[in-house]
Amino acid sequence: MRKLTYFIASTIDGYIAGPDGSDPTGPDGFWPVGQDYVEHLATAFPETLPAPARAALGITDMGTRFDTVLEGRRTYQIGLDAGLTDAYPHLRHLVFSRSLTESPDPAVELVATDPVARVRELKQEEGKDLWLIGGGELAGVLYGEIDELIIKLAPLTVGSGVPLFAHTTAFDPTLYELTDSTPLKSGTVFLTYTKKS
Repeated sequence: MRKLTYFIASTIDGYIAGPDGSDPTGPDGFWPVGQDYVEHLATAFPETLPAPARAALGITDMGTRFDTVLEGRRTYQIGLDAGLTDAYPHLRHLVFSRSLTESPDPAVELVATDPVARVRELKQEEGKDLWLIGGGELAGVLYGEIDELIIKLAPLTVGSGVPLFAHTTAFDPTLYELTDSTPLKSGTVFLTYTKKS
């Protein structure tokens, strides 16, 4: 069965974006993106880089972990604001939204139905694992379906913003096992946690 992996960058205090939800790694962003961070992504997780970054870095490797990316409406809007209707054309791309009535891109599948039911269907299909890119609201809805967390923990605190899981997420203590840890010289640590059975 395919796994759902929440692969996301987080601050030490648990935020994935600032209060306005804009791209923290964008031109006006506050996120520390060191050269070793980009190199590690390109080597270990090439499929998680958006198409413009892949092109700039000359990446053609499809990657070995994910073949599908899932994101919420607000996260998708960041790409739209940058002029990208499909930031991940090398992956199957699903956007969960009740407000969008038509996909801006023929390759992007809109999902207006129950996210949990849709993810359970996707897990039963053949293929590589599913990558949940965000945001916090969708992660909160899919909280019980997440099998693995890969946290790109930045050496940064911000005080407030968009949390890793929305504040509306139900209280449900879930134990994970640390299965991998890759610290980078720039200070970011890639932490992989697998849900305990």
